[in-house]
Amino acid sequence: MASILFELKKNVGIITLNRPEKFNSFNREMALLLQQALDDCEKNNEVRCIYITGNGKAFCAGQDLGEVTGDNPATFDKILIEHYNPIVTRIRNIGKPIVCAVNGVAAGAGANIALCCDIVLANENASFIQAFSKIGLIPDSGGTYFLPRLIGFQKASALMMLGDKVTAIEAERIGMIYKYFAAETFLTESIKIAETLAQMPTLAFAFTKQALNHSMQNNFYDQLNLEDKLQNKAAVTKDYQEGVNAFMEKRLPNFKGE
Repeated sequence: MASILFELKKNVGIITLNRPEKFNSFNREMALLLQQALDDCEKNNEVRCIYITGNGKAFCAGQDLGEVTGDNPATFDKILIEHYNPIVTRIRNIGKPIVCAVNGVAAGAGANIALCCDIVLANENASFIQAFSKIGLIPDSGGTYFLPRLIGFQKASALMMLGDKVTAIEAERIGMIYKYFAAETFLTESIKIAETLAQMPTLAFAFTKQALNHSMQNNFYDQLNLEDKLQNKAAVTKDYQEGVNAFMEKRLPNFKGE
């Protein structure tokens, strides 16, 4: 059984983590296949939005500890450098919107991979756990970078040290995720958001992601200069012209991501 599933639907590249019997925990095969799926989506012009979710009860329980124990365990150095760091780097650098639809528990690296996506949605029964402290590790996969910026230093520090479970409802309240949906509407509503994004000016989204990435370290004046540079790029795209024409003609725009 393939540990990563892929489907293209209405310009949305749907990537599904598929080790449900292991709560979609990462082994080497799944980590490398996810990287390949992200690369394929980046290169495929038919994919204008990427949607990542999990199969079964969990979104992702983090690292499969079976790979780091036993007679010939993988080192964490290898796992981070070859598995998780490339995944989160791809998510931030791919010039297409990436929606993460958290269908169940997201723990450890699974939580932090979700939180680095552009828009994070959750099933009302989902939860987020910085589970690292429970086995004597530190948060990885960009968690110490993104979580404090999402919810503040103090809250992030406490969640990382205490390993508290955060419900989807609480995650939305504190700004950890964009929105949660009732279980019966989660799939329909989360896919609808991805499909909406896929029909929008996705090239402008690529510039928006660049601006947001740089905002993490730029000062105010550097960020203004970057906005000027990227806005001038956006202003010569076909989508911008289509957007203006549609507004003037009082019709819906037909964006192409160009």
